[in-house]
Amino acid sequence: MLPINLLVELGILSVVLMATRFAALGRRLAVVTLVVLGLAAFSPLGNFLIYPLESRFPAWDPSRGAPDGIIVLGGSVDTDLSAAHRTPVVAHAADRLFAPAELARRYPNARIVFTGGSANLVSTEAREADYSAPILENLGIPKQRLILERNSRNTWENAIFTKQMVDPKPGERWLLVTSAFHMPRSMGIFRTAGFDVEAYPVDWRMGGRDDLFSFTNIGADGLRRTDVAVREWIGLVAYRLMGRIGELLPEPGKD
Repeated sequence: MLPINLLVELGILSVVLMATRFAALGRRLAVVTLVVLGLAAFSPLGNFLIYPLESRFPAWDPSRGAPDGIIVLGGSVDTDLSAAHRTPVVAHAADRLFAPAELARRYPNARIVFTGGSANLVSTEAREADYSAPILENLGIPKQRLILERNSRNTWENAIFTKQMVDPKPGERWLLVTSAFHMPRSMGIFRTAGFDVEAYPVDWRMGGRDDLFSFTNIGADGLRRTDVAVREWIGLVAYRLMGRIGELLPEPGKD
């Protein structure tokens, strides 16, 4: 259902139809596919889809006091490439790793938890936590401060397994570090899991409201932004249907 995959599938289908008695339908489908491809690649479509996600939770307010713990969601390191080259390979969302390093220096008493195993459908021994830990250590976080949760396969398990591991006490304040577009779903999941956390969004994909009507001349950037947004909206719908979040687009004010 992701835009790039869907458009390729529709393009192939249109070519197949052109070789049959449904050639006229195939030509119309090809035109529609090209128009949608152009919109996804160059128009502000991706901005309109991702803005409600990224703007849902504001930047964390440090005036509220020091946190007791900091939870970092995985999603930055490519486990397969890391295993193949025997070294951590950061594929995207590097801000998820930079932010906790800065927070660890600012709050030396806070516990640091990295949660991330393998999201592969076929299980492997390569776990994201194992490859992310050396990066965090190189960024200045002492090994003894790191708590690694390496068995989770998705955000729901991130929340469940992390809560079981750290056993948060009433009154403790925990930060949740993840990409801004992923924050609404993550906050909703942690709330359903009964883990009270505060949003610390990073890794923004657009500047703000002023970018809503911005066109791009690099099609790959537009497609990537549209893909990320559609994937996250699909995740929100799926998790809402499964009862893993309490509302379609979780909002601030409940943490």
